[in-house]
Amino acid sequence: MRLFSMVDRSKLINPRDSRQLCAGAPLYAAGSAGLAWRVRHGVVRLDTPSPTGESAFASLAIAGDIVGCETLLFGAYTFSASALTHCELSPWPEGETATAGESLLESLAIAQRRAADVVALRGGQAVDRVVGLIRLLTDHGGKVVLPTRQDIADITNLRFETISRIIKGLERSGVLATVRIEGVHATRAYAVNLEAAVG
Repeated sequence: MRLFSMVDRSKLINPRDSRQLCAGAPLYAAGSAGLAWRVRHGVVRLDTPSPTGESAFASLAIAGDIVGCETLLFGAYTFSASALTHCELSPWPEGETATAGESLLESLAIAQRRAADVVALRGGQAVDRVVGLIRLLTDHGGKVVLPTRQDIADITNLRFETISRIIKGLERSGVLATVRIEGVHATRAYAVNLEAAVG
């Protein structure tokens, strides 16, 4: 039984090509054909189309995650994907040697864990949801580039005004301190001190 799509993936994109996307730029649309992508840097938003043609937030992918692997099975994307922050992506698995821990099943397991993380961001106290998202997106250097306030509202299932109030409160409490990151708007780049959230 053949599990993989009959799409000639070699004609879709040069496997050696990587992509750089600015915040807000689309990566692919639901229903279109294409490759799977590994997120090398940044955050990707996945949306699901509704019968009315509108899109609704579905999930997130962060550095190390793979998006679009359903094309390996079905030949088309299930979700639409766009960059929440500046992103760098590379084709997967084409263009790189698959190493241990990078199998399709491993990728699907990571996607399932990420979905569980996202579900947790949509319930509970409002400030805990936002801090949970910050924790998820903070890099190893203790910095975070936040998505737009509206994207945070969509992800956490909160109102825009609530997000703005919480972010300002986190700045006042010292959880977030603005930092300068080249190419990132001043209201979105922060050094993170999560200990201040419990202090």
